[in-house]
Parts: sequence; C-alpha cells; structure tokens
Amino acid sequence: MGWIITKYLVTAAVVVLVSEAAKRSDKLGGFIAALPLVTFLALIWLYVEKQPEEKISNHAWYTFWYVLPTLPMFLAFPFWLPRLGFWLTLLASVGLTVVCFGLFVLLVRPFGIHLLP
Repeated sequence: MGWIITKYLVTAAVVVLVSEAAKRSDKLGGFIAALPLVTFLALIWLYVEKQPEEKISNHAWYTFWYVLPTLPMFLAFPFWLPRLGFWLTLLASVGLTVVCFGLFVLLVRPFGIHLLP
C-alpha cells in the first residue's frame, strides 16, 4: 500500500510542477509538459516492479504511436480557444483526438502496427 501511495504522490508532483511552471512562464511550462515525464515515471515504475523487459519496451513503443495522433490537438486548441471558449474547446479537442486516433489506427495497420486489440 505504501508503494502505491508513493507512486501517486510522485506522479501528482509532476503534474503540479508543470502547472506551477506554466503559471510563471508559458514557454517553460510547455517545455516541461512536452517532456515525457509521465512515460519516464511509468517506465521506472514498471522496472522497479520487476516487469519483464518486453513489457517495458512495449510500453515505450506504443506510447510513441499513441502520441502521434494527439499532436493536431495542440495546434487546434489555441485556434479554437478564443472562438469557442475553454470547455467547448476542450471537448472539441477530445473529439479531434479521437478522430485522428481512429484514422491513424487505419493508416498504420497495413504496416503491421496494431494499436487496438
């Protein structure tokens, strides 16, 4: 139980770090948020919990492929925000990400990359 609480606290600290940095500097907050800190933490947690190397490797592999279809949202969000307001922009961004992910899954499947079960 102590281990899971430690994982929660460290992971939450990363989110707080990003949001606090973003309050002080847009560029610094964006830079820290762009770092794959959550992925690094997940890889560390998997390693410390003695997961097989294949599982750790697969986590990094799939994270790469899952990040790509999220990128258009980062361009659309600042465009939509002044036009739609925050909550509608957030909802539209989720919708865009889902559509991009669906299309991306179809695009990479012929290359032997299966992102859905």
